[in-house]
Amino acid sequence: MTSLTDPRTVARAFRAVAIAEAVSWALLLVGMFVKWVLRTSEVGVQVFGPVHGAVFLAFVAVTLLAWRVLGWSPGTALLALAASVPPFATLWFERWAQRTGQLPVGDPAPSPAG
Repeated sequence: MTSLTDPRTVARAFRAVAIAEAVSWALLLVGMFVKWVLRTSEVGVQVFGPVHGAVFLAFVAVTLLAWRVLGWSPGTALLALAASVPPFATLWFERWAQRTGQLPVGDPAPSPAG
């Protein structure tokens, strides 16, 4: 069973929510294009607006959890939170966090036998 205090579990959850946040942004932007440019339907905004809002809140919650469990500095946590505002910036932050060691990736190395 995985725990919300396990760094790898939190890192996986953060990655998943960061990707979902970017996808929900894309869907909302498409809905906004259809509503405001094509002027054909508001359904995309009506559906994807609340979806994006829920995923945004999940991203904020997982970011706060990651800050605590992964030992992020306040600056890193604030950067992650700021990345939730511009479209697709959560993807940039997630990749940056991997490169800089802020997000543990992969399985732990197996210990040598014997």
